[in-house]
Amino acid sequence: MNQATLHKLISSKFEEKNPKALFELRLATNLNLIQQLFFSVYPEEKYSGDFSRLLDLLPKLFALRPSELMNQDLQRLEMGNWYQSEKMVGMQLYVEHFNKDLNGLKAKLPYLKELGVNFLHLMPITTRPKGENDGGYAVNNYLQVDKKYGTKEDLLELTKELRKQDMFLMLDFVVNHTSNEFSWAKKATKGDKKYQGYYYTFENDTIPKEFEKSMPEVFPETSPGNFTYISEMDHWVMTVFNSYQWDLNYTNPEVFMEMLTNLVKLSNMGVDLVRFDALAFLWKKMGTISQNLPEAHNIIALFRMCLQVVAPGTIFLAEAIVAPTQIIKYFGENQKKGNECEVAYNASLMALLWNSAATKKTILLYKSLTNVPAKPKDCTWINYIRCHDDIGLGYENQFIEEIGWNPQQHRKFLLDYYCQRLDWSDAVGLMFMYNPKTGDGRITGSAASLLGLEKGLNEKDNALIKDAIAKIIMFHGVILAYGGIPMIYAGDEIGALNDYSFLKETSKKEDSRWVNRPKQDWETISKVNTKKLPQSKIFKTLQKLIAIRKETPVFADSNNLTLHNTGNDHILVFERTGNSNEGLLVICNFDEKPQVVEASWILKLGYFTKGEPKDLVSDKKIAIKSGLLEVFPYQILWLKKT
Repeated sequence: MNQATLHKLISSKFEEKNPKALFELRLATNLNLIQQLFFSVYPEEKYSGDFSRLLDLLPKLFALRPSELMNQDLQRLEMGNWYQSEKMVGMQLYVEHFNKDLNGLKAKLPYLKELGVNFLHLMPITTRPKGENDGGYAVNNYLQVDKKYGTKEDLLELTKELRKQDMFLMLDFVVNHTSNEFSWAKKATKGDKKYQGYYYTFENDTIPKEFEKSMPEVFPETSPGNFTYISEMDHWVMTVFNSYQWDLNYTNPEVFMEMLTNLVKLSNMGVDLVRFDALAFLWKKMGTISQNLPEAHNIIALFRMCLQVVAPGTIFLAEAIVAPTQIIKYFGENQKKGNECEVAYNASLMALLWNSAATKKTILLYKSLTNVPAKPKDCTWINYIRCHDDIGLGYENQFIEEIGWNPQQHRKFLLDYYCQRLDWSDAVGLMFMYNPKTGDGRITGSAASLLGLEKGLNEKDNALIKDAIAKIIMFHGVILAYGGIPMIYAGDEIGALNDYSFLKETSKKEDSRWVNRPKQDWETISKVNTKKLPQSKIFKTLQKLIAIRKETPVFADSNNLTLHNTGNDHILVFERTGNSNEGLLVICNFDEKPQVVEASWILKLGYFTKGEPKDLVSDKKIAIKSGLLEVFPYQILWLKKT
């Protein structure tokens, strides 16, 4: 039983739902864990006074919580794991690319409702430097809306409307670093020792050089190394991502309490999910890679236990794009199991889908997914095809070797396949952050361009266009059916192509990730109901699949997913199960040729007990011939047990 379940149980015992009394009960329930976590990173003999200040801070933060959100908190506690519902369907978007600003986004809520989306992740909307700002992830202020998006009042009006529409909002909390224009950084630059202690600052490069011996480079092309010399301050400062992003020093408890205050105030604007950005980097230790350290997990759990006391209706998403065995740890382990982040990106599934599309095989996908430890039952994944970022190739070398491939050569093949280095490939993508020293690189591009639609349209190749549409639908069909919350990137629902306009902008042209951040094409959207376009086929099919998902309780995430291996290396099969009479079988063919599956095991599962079942994707009956089930090129089947 995790702490959230305990809070639900306690709340259920009280008929009168007094928010303040229940706050005090939550604090008493979490206090022991908060104490343990705090002193695990801030030793008691030195920081007992800081712990007292934290305990004084929590009721002050609770008093800031709007009454409407306090009541919503109590409702969500009674609901339990609302984020695991089959009715959750998300979309990620840049506000300015979607429809100009926050008011423009609000005006387009009917479109999102028509598609079936009820959960929005808005890319950063807070103030940032005017030039390079890492897409808004260089933060000037955690609570002020950048004027190009509107005002703080516009945000509050949007969140109010979202609550009316039973929609959910996720915003980023850039927890690892601020911009060099943040108020703390400015004070540090002017010599303020207190605020120099909010960052990793050093009078000379002796200690930075020691850190560099074991710390990898995140952006080796554009921001090599992990430290920047600031001449005005005459200090070195840790800048793991970019020179204008200063890493926060969480060994200082003042930093934790300041950031907790920012976190609560952000939640108080009506944010339902907080995306903890770059949380794998929260703790730095010389002699390590300074990623995924135990202290980082303790800091995250401490944030969670504190926010759970103050605002239990707001939950965390772990933005940890790391190896599969590391991702699972952000849900919490041992005493922290289920007490760290409620949601995490299923980056492994995303990367493995792209691997299967390139190789036309599912061997590595099965090998990897079957070796990921089970997640806690109270946690869930966000399943996605791609996001605003690049597509990394973070596969386990051991698994690649076990299936007889060379890891380095295999990654080179994937880069060649997706980044226009193979004439026969239908993918049109770009390279991101290629490191010639290691051969490592990442892939950028919209889903449609990477899956062949751009090349098919340019060459007027109807067969290629047909295959691309099928692949786009198959990819989305997987994330809509897999255990967790499906997250569509804005534009992918209409097969948006790469946007090369970034090459004309000085602040963007060196960052190829902008190619997969296209502006929403409202002209095309206006035609999806009236014209037979490739975009119409994609939109209409996804709209239908989203509606089916919302009407099918087995899609709720209760760790009810089973992988089935057919013996055909081109095929992926998984099942979502309910009681003995409920189930939905998903079958995908990643090959360009029809494939067959021996069907006796499908019969044993009970999918043909009442004749030929209907495929919910195509609305056609599925027949077995001579004991074999045929799956067409890039086809996805949803077979419902009846």
